[in-house]
Parts: sequence; structure tokens; C-alpha cells
Amino acid sequence: MKIAFLHYHLKPGGVTTVINQQVQALGNDCETLILTGEQPDSRVCADTVSIPGIGYDKKGASLTTPEDTAGLIIKAIGSKWKGGCDILHVHNPVLAKNRNFLKILKALQKRGINLFLQIHDFAEDGRPLSYYRDDEYLSDCHYGVINSRDYNVLLKAGLKEQGVHKIFNCVDALFPDKEDIAPKNIVLYPVRAIRRKNIGEAILLSLFFKHEETLAITRPPNSEVDLKSHIGWKAFAKGNNLNIEFDASLKKDYKDLVGSSKFFITTSITEGFGFSFLEPWTAKKFILGRKLPDICIDFEKKGINLDHLYTKMLVPVSWIGKKNHYAKVKSSILKNCDLFRFSMDPKKIEHFLFRFTENKNIDFGLLDEVFQKKVIFRVLSGKKNRDRLIDLNPCLMHVDNTPDSDDLVQNNAMKTALHYSRSKYRENLLEIYDMITNTKVTQNIDKRALLLQFFAPENFSLLKWNSYVE
Repeated sequence: MKIAFLHYHLKPGGVTTVINQQVQALGNDCETLILTGEQPDSRVCADTVSIPGIGYDKKGASLTTPEDTAGLIIKAIGSKWKGGCDILHVHNPVLAKNRNFLKILKALQKRGINLFLQIHDFAEDGRPLSYYRDDEYLSDCHYGVINSRDYNVLLKAGLKEQGVHKIFNCVDALFPDKEDIAPKNIVLYPVRAIRRKNIGEAILLSLFFKHEETLAITRPPNSEVDLKSHIGWKAFAKGNNLNIEFDASLKKDYKDLVGSSKFFITTSITEGFGFSFLEPWTAKKFILGRKLPDICIDFEKKGINLDHLYTKMLVPVSWIGKKNHYAKVKSSILKNCDLFRFSMDPKKIEHFLFRFTENKNIDFGLLDEVFQKKVIFRVLSGKKNRDRLIDLNPCLMHVDNTPDSDDLVQNNAMKTALHYSRSKYRENLLEIYDMITNTKVTQNIDKRALLLQFFAPENFSLLKWNSYVE
């Protein structure tokens, strides 16, 4: 079977890692080719052709027409295989990083290319500036998703079971050949510190470490809005003499950070696949923090035990100021409605806000940095507030002292290796490709129904939805 992969770029990151894993998993079972908008910075594991027309939009860059770019893609595929490819496997096609991307794909579809569209992220999930407001998503082709949540979301938005496929990522062991390193007094949060990773909550957890461990956050963000938040947290930590090391992997070898850490944490409020819930076990490290039930359910069905994680971190609403919070949430909802060109019943918004603010407590992950810093100031100000937070969240009593952790690590490491191996990944990919080549589908996505799956007031976090409107 001949498989061509297509993505905007091959810069280091999650999607590039997945493409490399897919090529490597297929091995000798398929011939492969990668088409990308930019020349890769480092070596990739397959023949690669750069076609600028499929890259991210850039200011001042001249645009080729969708038809011309589609022609270049077909030419590149034809240069590799005279008979063309069996499947063009496209990654992240529903993020408007290239204004012509959907038009390019539609042009390819009209010319007989068999498309398989794998979604890693939805613009509807808090990314209004990456949303195709005018173009419809491609119809009558197969889609792939990386978790059951997104599978169900697409079914509710109009796709059919035979036309949507689950491609759970494979999980490579973190440095299995690295010699054991004596644990240091480090707790690792191995993330790029974007807002959605909820850095404030990681800092809050660090206040309850029992042995004055250093919280090490590995990488800085790239985008302007995330950098602003990152700089703010660095200044806050320094100003309050908090035991936090930012950008740790820029100063130390990442393998050493992993090997020398006492345990990992995660406080993210949203994930795609959820590597952070699996990778630590492969390094025989415990993980603590926030569980995302709609992501973790896939792992728990495979026998991976995540019961020790919490789903909410409650704080008193009185600590942040109810009126200010009400006003900010309402403003953010309305601005996001405008960006998505989406109307929401004002009564529904008011009903949600009333119910939301009538509660005495609120989840820390729903707050933005301003409110989160107010909470942390409260905890730092005295034992009474610290004890109040422990009363609301008993998990804070055991931040780094979880019973039976060795058995849990062993079980979760074994289950991760069993169910998320490269061989399992290969079997699943080949089965999906076989279904795509042998099953035609007639289906389309209702974009409004899709947006409603994500843009729900009851799940409204200012960290996610306020990134583009502040």
C-alpha cells in the first residue's frame, strides 16, 4: 500500500512526532512519502517533498491558487509512484492555519485523491482565530481522531461510524536505555507552558509539596499571548520566592530531568490524546494532578489506574470577587460568540452565569491568571486559608505521599506498554487503511453542531476561551 502524509510543517512537536511514529510503525508494510509546507529542520524518517502552498499563512508571502497547489501535490505523488497513492493521510486539516487549505483538499478530492483526514485539534475548542468561518469541512471522506471524546463529537456533528476511525497514539518509552539516575528534589511538569496547561495550578500544587521540592516546568511557549502569561508567572514566582524553575529543559538535559525527578504532575485543562497521563509510567515515575475524565476514560478502559488524580480543584468564590468574575466571564462568552459568528440565547448565558456564580466554590481551572494569583496570594498569606483549601480538596494532603505508588507505577507501566505499543499502532493503522480503501462514505460535518459540542457555557474556562479576546 502506498501512503502519502501531508501536514503544514515538520517542526518539532506533537503532530510531527505522530507522523514519524506512523511511518516507522508501517515499516515494510507500506511505501510512504511526506508532503510538507516547509523543509524540515531535522531528519525525518521518509522521503519528503516541500510544497510552500500547504504551509502556514505568512505575511507578505505570495499565494498560489488552491488548484495550482493541488497540482504540485499530485505531481510530487506521481514522481514517487506512477500510479499515485492509495491514501493521502492529512493531519490537522480543520485548523485555519492556511486560508486555502480546505480548498486545496477539495481540489485534490475532485481529482480522485483518496483523502483520510486525521484531527488532532479542533478550532471549535477555544481557537476562534484558527476557525474556518466561511468554508465547510470536507464531506464524503474518512476522518480519524485520537480519542473517544472526539469520535463522539463528530458522530453528533453528523458523521457516520463507518466514516470515523479512532487512532490512539502509540507511546514510546521515555529513555528506556538510560541508566537510573538518583532522584533529586525535583517535581517535573514536562510541558510547553501555554495557558491551557494551567501553570497557575501547578504552582498552587507546589505550595503543598511536603519536602520543599522544586517544581520544574520544562519549556517556554511560542505564541505571543502564551508568552505574556508565561512572563507573568515567572515574575510572580520570583516576587514571592516560590520554588519554581521555568524553562528547565533549556538549561538541563531533558533525559536527566526525567531520570532525576521524584514524580511528575499535570494540571492541564484540555488535552488531545493525553500523553501526559501515560508517558511518566514508561519512565517508572508516578504522576499526580488533574484528571480529564473525557480523555482518561480511554486509558482507564485499558486497565490504567488514574483514580488517585483529582477532577476539580475547588476554591471559595469569595476569594476572587464574584462580581468581577461574573463580568469577565460574560464578556468573554460574548466576544467569542462574535469571533465564531455564533449567536447564543442571552437567557441561556444569564442562566448559566447565575448558576455559576451562585455556587460558593469554583474550580481553579476555570479561572484566568489574575484570579488564580489572588487565590495563591490567599494561600501564601496564612495557615487558615491553606487549611481551608485542604478541607475543600483533601488530595492536597497527599501531594507527594501516595500509598501503594510502586504497585500503581508497575501496573500502569505494564498496561501502557501492552496497549500503546508500536505493534498495536501498526495493526490499527493497517486495519483503518484497509477500511478506507474498501469503503466509500457519504457524510458531512454540521459545523454549528460541532461548535456546540465545545462552546458550552458550563465548561467555560477563562484560560482557554479568553486567550484571543483579552
